[in-house]
Amino acid sequence: MSNFNNKQAKYTSKQASDSIQPFRIEVSKVDLDDLKERLGRIRWPEELAGTGWERGIPKSYLKELADYWKNSYNWRRHEAILNEFPQFITKINGQNIHFLHIKSPEPDATPLMLIHGWPGSFVEFLDVIDPLTNPRSHGGQAADAFHLVIPSIPGFGYSIPLGEPGWTPSRMAKAFIRLMDGLGYQKFGVQGGDTGAFIAPEMGHLIPERIVGLHLNALLTFPSGEEGELDNLTEDEQTRMTRLETFNDGYLQIQSKSPQTLAYGLNDSPIGQLGWIVEIFKKWTDPMDGLPEESIDRDRMLTNVSLFWFTGTAGSSAQVYYESMHDESAWIPKGRGTIPTGVLLSLSHDTAIKRLAEKDHNIVHWNEYEHGGHFFALEQPELFAEDVRMFFRQVQSQ
Repeated sequence: MSNFNNKQAKYTSKQASDSIQPFRIEVSKVDLDDLKERLGRIRWPEELAGTGWERGIPKSYLKELADYWKNSYNWRRHEAILNEFPQFITKINGQNIHFLHIKSPEPDATPLMLIHGWPGSFVEFLDVIDPLTNPRSHGGQAADAFHLVIPSIPGFGYSIPLGEPGWTPSRMAKAFIRLMDGLGYQKFGVQGGDTGAFIAPEMGHLIPERIVGLHLNALLTFPSGEEGELDNLTEDEQTRMTRLETFNDGYLQIQSKSPQTLAYGLNDSPIGQLGWIVEIFKKWTDPMDGLPEESIDRDRMLTNVSLFWFTGTAGSSAQVYYESMHDESAWIPKGRGTIPTGVLLSLSHDTAIKRLAEKDHNIVHWNEYEHGGHFFALEQPELFAEDVRMFFRQVQSQ
């Protein structure tokens, strides 16, 4: 991993309400000791004999992982890794927005925003930062370089506290546009997965003349009910439609309807927070029948969980589901997007169907991958970086 100077000059913006200030992560020893103390007195529930992952995380697995978190995982080491990247914080519409800003050594690099989802964070993108900002050091071309802006979406990581209700994907899109304004980027690309795959197209609808391209993964597509739109689906597309209709959405139902009630348990119990996130990593990574650390480095996964724990964002991160579920404007037709759009699709986990995506997006790039799941940048960083480069190479050559 490259080292970056974290002491960049302060930015100012006429668009943002406050200046952009350098930021460092510094978890207190009190909070570290508190986590260890809590992990040392977990009250474990009983478990039915003969059951496994079909009912949730097996106790034997979670016990071993909790012991590793308490006794082997080194937060200070990973905190130092996170602080190698230039981080900043600003305030937009009264909301603190934390972000990474990594300038490429190539002066003509394309500005690109990377937007995470739940239960992710900016940690998802750590392994793609150097390949995207400095492609020549990875055997690539200078023309493929990007200046990266990686925000923590409101209510996640250090974009806290969540100041008020109403932070829908559309409102986040407006805030991220103002962030790019404050950084002086007039034209730029956007990449988003999961929640990011909702925010990015909203940015395209708002400022189509400034977005050079949208690259999406973990995209959701829904039938409109139009007669015949699902006729003659391929076998793979039928599998994806079944996956969309039958996936376990218990987490979604709770977070979209009772995020505050959920927050009490997860904010008070590290084992609750660990189980809540790791079950999703198990279900959404490839291979589906393996443990999550077979797809993602265990320490990297625990860094993501630790970020939720130390920032106390179990509840505020869940609010995006509530806002999306109750946002009536989200269902008002906006017309088909005009921005050139690329889709990276995981054959093992994603549900998007191209003909449905083309009704809402100007699809010019559609790549399907056998390996890699929902957290593609974490699971397959080389493939992710190359797909992003391939897409923007294509749209910029037109």
